[in-house]
Amino acid sequence: MSDAADIAAPRGGEMTESPFLKQLAAVIRAEDSYGTWDDKTDADIMAEFIVTADERREIPIIGDPDPDVMWRIGKFYDAVGLMIEKETGCMASQMQKMSHEGFGRIVLIAGKLVVVSKHLRDVHRFGFTTWDKLAQGGEKIVAQAVEVIERFPDAARA
Repeated sequence: MSDAADIAAPRGGEMTESPFLKQLAAVIRAEDSYGTWDDKTDADIMAEFIVTADERREIPIIGDPDPDVMWRIGKFYDAVGLMIEKETGCMASQMQKMSHEGFGRIVLIAGKLVVVSKHLRDVHRFGFTTWDKLAQGGEKIVAQAVEVIERFPDAARA
């Protein structure tokens, strides 16, 4: 593909204006204590979250998950937790346990309430095909967690 075609059709399409994507970028930038990413756009620092279908097929699922993938999963759910806190006032902390084969579980807990419980498979291939799908994926999890907190507010604030 030519450079002109790459410019006309950016990987993952145009970046969506989304509160979740802004939060995810803020979570990632929070780790940049030396300002290394100051000149990079949010799309640049989050580019690894976009995994096309062709790229997904090329990723082997045998062997330990790449540490960069595990980092991305952690940042994604950190952003989910912060969005939950912004919407409800309840801090939601994540806990995750992943096997060396790429299977595991992530939970987010607010007070004494499990607000997100997600089993993950093939974490080697974690990513979203477009910016819109990344935003929708995070926002959907946040909305479901907020609904749980609204149903059980005493447990979430305990």
